[in-house]
Amino acid sequence: MIWTIYLSGEIHTDWRQQLQQGCEAHNLPVEFTSAVTDHEASDSAGDVLGKEESGFWRDHKSAKINAIRTKNLLEHCDLAIVRFGDKYKQWNAAFDAGYCAALGTPYITLHDEDVIHPLKEVDGSAMAWATTPEQVVEILKYLVSK
Repeated sequence: MIWTIYLSGEIHTDWRQQLQQGCEAHNLPVEFTSAVTDHEASDSAGDVLGKEESGFWRDHKSAKINAIRTKNLLEHCDLAIVRFGDKYKQWNAAFDAGYCAALGTPYITLHDEDVIHPLKEVDGSAMAWATTPEQVVEILKYLVSK
C-alpha cells in the first residue's frame, strides 16, 4: 500500500522537504499532497474571475478556488500532517485539522512547545503531536512497516 499524506500548514520553512527527504531515505511507501504553497499564487487564485476592488472579495474568491483542491486532497488522504509555525498564525491549518477531525481522517500535529496551550483542542483530536519532522518520519516508519 502507498500511503497518501497531506501536508498542511506553515509555508515559510523547509519542513515539507525534510519530511520528504526523510521518507525517501528510508524508502517509505508514501506520496505527499499539499495545498498550493506559493503564497502569491494562492492569494491570486481567484483573479481569473475578474478584478476585485475589495481585498475581502479577492480573498473570498481565491479561498473558494483553493478550497476545491484542499477539500479533495483531504478527503482522499490516508493521513494529514498539520504544521503550525511560529512566524504566522496558520488559521488554514487549524481549519484543515478540524476538517480532518470531522471526516475521521487521522492527523499528526507538528509544532513547538510554546503553542501547546492555543492548540490544545487541535492536539486533542490529533493522533500524535511531534516537534520535529524527524519525529514524524519515525512515526511514518512505524505506520508503514510490515
